[in-house]
Amino acid sequence: MQVMGISGMPGSGKSFISEIGVERGAIIVSMGDIIREEAKKRGEPTKETAVNLRKEFGDFIVSELTIEKIKKLQEEDNPKLVIIEGIRSHHEVDMFKENFENFIVLSVFSNPTLRFERLKIRQREDDCQDYEGFRKRDETELGFGIGNVISLSDKLLINESDLESYKEKINEFYTELGL
Repeated sequence: MQVMGISGMPGSGKSFISEIGVERGAIIVSMGDIIREEAKKRGEPTKETAVNLRKEFGDFIVSELTIEKIKKLQEEDNPKLVIIEGIRSHHEVDMFKENFENFIVLSVFSNPTLRFERLKIRQREDDCQDYEGFRKRDETELGFGIGNVISLSDKLLINESDLESYKEKINEFYTELGL
């Protein structure tokens, strides 16, 4: 089983990589979904939960919960590829490398203006509709260490052109990966 992480700032295009992966037989584990589930249990905002979990349980908590989920999937389905969506720190990358042989990180980059426009359209619960809120969210993400993850990725895709070109880049990557 190949385990791959996807990283990138909010609105960069991580979910589209995952969607194409699913079409090719991958199973997705979203670290953001894990945090959203925990936020719902706690009755607090997602951003607050992301920070509080790390304060309460350490830098590795979200990766530990993710690893548990992947190991259950491996026992139940033994998928060819598991994609971890939303890696945000080098601590998480280190944990995944310790637990999964041949673990790789694919990051996606898009400029802030384009990402903000995408988030306004997407309108997910944790998406800001004003630029100041968006900028603060980016600062929080960068505070987790996402910039280091992106800069040290095994592969980087640029998502600043049309959707068809981006889809082509993603498919080329999956073909290289053997999926």
